[in-house]
Amino acid sequence: MWWKILLIVLILILIGWAATMTILSAIARQPDNLGVHDGKLAPCPDTPNCVSSQAEDDAHRMAPIPFDGDADEALARLKAVLAAQPRTTIISAEGDYLHAECASLLFRFVDDVEFLVDRDAKVIHFRSASRIGRSDLGVNRKRIEAIRKDFDSLPLARP
Repeated sequence: MWWKILLIVLILILIGWAATMTILSAIARQPDNLGVHDGKLAPCPDTPNCVSSQAEDDAHRMAPIPFDGDADEALARLKAVLAAQPRTTIISAEGDYLHAECASLLFRFVDDVEFLVDRDAKVIHFRSASRIGRSDLGVNRKRIEAIRKDFDSLPLARP
């Protein structure tokens, strides 16, 4: 008998948590620090739910995405990769900067993913960060690894 009550309480807690997370995800607004500032993307916060090719600490840093050939072709290839990602929407693409939003499957948590093409160095810098929460269980890092893999596997595209 007691286990039925415990099960009901656990189910109610889970439903409450899911509803809270869904509401928080829906009301989480786009951060105001997105974009390029002094030639760089915003730094990652102290939380572990962000990765960036421009981060100075090892916990957040990943290598930028290198490309061969023309920067406009690389940007077109990147757009094609992002367009093929599930639950990913390109929000803006201006010059060498691109901003996309990625939503999680279950609770629709939104992560902001930004890219900045460095034409001289022939690399694409990025920042991928969760809007809410502290931990992302490595989702942003895995996302960038998948984008890098897909980018490398696509043939050169013409803009």
